[in-house]
Amino acid sequence: MRFPVLLLATAALAACATPAARRDTVIVGESACAPARFDVYFRENQADLTSAAAQAIALQAGRLAGCEVRRVRVLGLADATGTPEANLTLSQRRARETAEALAAAGLPAPVFDVAAAGDAGAVTADGADQPLRRRAEVVIDARPR
Repeated sequence: MRFPVLLLATAALAACATPAARRDTVIVGESACAPARFDVYFRENQADLTSAAAQAIALQAGRLAGCEVRRVRVLGLADATGTPEANLTLSQRRARETAEALAAAGLPAPVFDVAAAGDAGAVTADGADQPLRRRAEVVIDARPR
């Protein structure tokens, strides 16, 4: 019975701390200059960026503007709709469009690795379609300067 009373008394004293004491507390947050991964989604059979995708790219590029960006990897993907050749071309266009938008948004990257997987992996071993394959995956290696 003594422990709960002690716990409540400690909590009550902590709540009564003066504002000056609270001002001295420093909270360390997550650095914006950290590795990041995000997806850029496209409409079916399209490689043009949607306005939401362009906004996401601009937001990420702005967040990393003061960072040391070592590498950016962009992988274009496609679903299983269409021929493998058409899907590979579409995924290449998605990857290229995404990388160009990142560079145009000012992402300070010395190296862009741009690749395409086409529809590889778009269908599971049991024949089911993988959802949400109309995208480009972006991985950014960023560190504080």
